[in-house]
Amino acid sequence: MFERLDRSIELLKASSALFLKHRGLLLFPCISTLASILVVVSFAIPLGGVRALEALSAHGRVLTFGQYMTAYLFYLVQYFVIFFFNTALVGAVLMQLDGDTPTIGDGLRLAASKIYPILGYAFVAATVGVVLNAIRDRLGFVGRIIVGLLGVGWTLATYLVVPVLAWHECGPVEAIAESAGLFKRTWGESAIGIGGLGVAFAMIYFGVIACGAVLIGFANGVLHSAFLTVVMEIVMIGAVVLAALVNVTLNGIYAAALYRYASGWGGTLGFEANTLAQAFQPKD
Repeated sequence: MFERLDRSIELLKASSALFLKHRGLLLFPCISTLASILVVVSFAIPLGGVRALEALSAHGRVLTFGQYMTAYLFYLVQYFVIFFFNTALVGAVLMQLDGDTPTIGDGLRLAASKIYPILGYAFVAATVGVVLNAIRDRLGFVGRIIVGLLGVGWTLATYLVVPVLAWHECGPVEAIAESAGLFKRTWGESAIGIGGLGVAFAMIYFGVIACGAVLIGFANGVLHSAFLTVVMEIVMIGAVVLAALVNVTLNGIYAAALYRYASGWGGTLGFEANTLAQAFQPKD
């Protein structure tokens, strides 16, 4: 646990160093979040509200064919939005690591030039997501075990797909194959654990929420101020959202660094080669 925390802090420092030099990278997850909210609203309103979207999750029952198709379309659009802006983010980071000084527009133009491969990958990811959900819903406890195992394998095999899409002229299937090949050659088939920024940001989230809870309790219980209580709640929510956006940005930087390392580009500024080599933990 402490080893993972140390590694996570090292990655946090290295990713933050690049982020602080190029704070504009934060705009990519900001735009992606706003676009994702619009997607949710565009599906929720015609279906009769957010509760209609919640009905698409099984909650112990098997979905109808129509519900599966609606869920599939929602996954497809949502994945496309996420992958598009992730590609723009990672592409901009790769340009910077390659010595260029890209703008936000450069990242968006790069993603726009890969719109068909991104859409194809969103189609594949949505199909996998719906199939895994169907297996889980129909096979119960056994299905959850199967989905858990398949989900881990899929996550690892596709971990470098976005950098591959950003930096190569290839289709979604080729990008998945390249990602899986890079992962296998670099970290081996036995790797299962992702040693990323998760532990460090889990502590950050905990600290933000704990501090927010204390301040809200003080404003409400000691000062008896409804106004200050609302202000503290808004500040805490804003801090959590900001931390989440920074988390997405730093993970994009980390993915770009891992891709450079796995592709044999040599050293990546700020990242220790040994840390990148131990990015994924073996089964034992």
